[in-house]
Amino acid sequence: MSLEESLSQRVKEWVVNDVMRMRVLTSVCQMDMPQAYVAAGFVRNMVWDHLHNKSVPTPLNDVDVIYFDPHEVEERRYLKCEHDLKILMPGVNWQVRNQALMHLRNGDRPYKDVVDAMCYWPEKETAIAIRLLNNGQLECVSAFGFDSLFDLKLTHNPKRSKGVFKNRIQSKGWLSKWSKLDVVMN
Repeated sequence: MSLEESLSQRVKEWVVNDVMRMRVLTSVCQMDMPQAYVAAGFVRNMVWDHLHNKSVPTPLNDVDVIYFDPHEVEERRYLKCEHDLKILMPGVNWQVRNQALMHLRNGDRPYKDVVDAMCYWPEKETAIAIRLLNNGQLECVSAFGFDSLFDLKLTHNPKRSKGVFKNRIQSKGWLSKWSKLDVVMN
């Protein structure tokens, strides 16, 4: 097993042992969204919490659900998905976005799939997603691999401005929540 596979497996094991995260993944699996994953802080925060030996998980501001449907015709379908997910888990602040359309908002070339879309996110360690498949297995994907996440790095993605990256570090308070993080500017 490669290092990447080993780190991905560790993420899956931690998620399986997290009742709330498994409920979230089960809820998303029930939705009719192609290539649907739960991403960003859902995975990143959990890993950093484990590596900081936190006994209580850091609360999530929101749960980011990403999917990829280049043929979506209903312009505001993501709002219906958020509504349906709120019925399944009312206490969660769901944020659902079709990554096939996000290039328009971000001024990028069209994305090919969810992993390609995550290649444009401001921090490399945020570009990790997981989903529950219909067969009960978990699939974990990353745009930049898992090693920097497990090395407690917070790495600027040069596809986004340094200003956006620095602002996110400040506004989200990551360095005060996880004191062992090492900021890496490219």
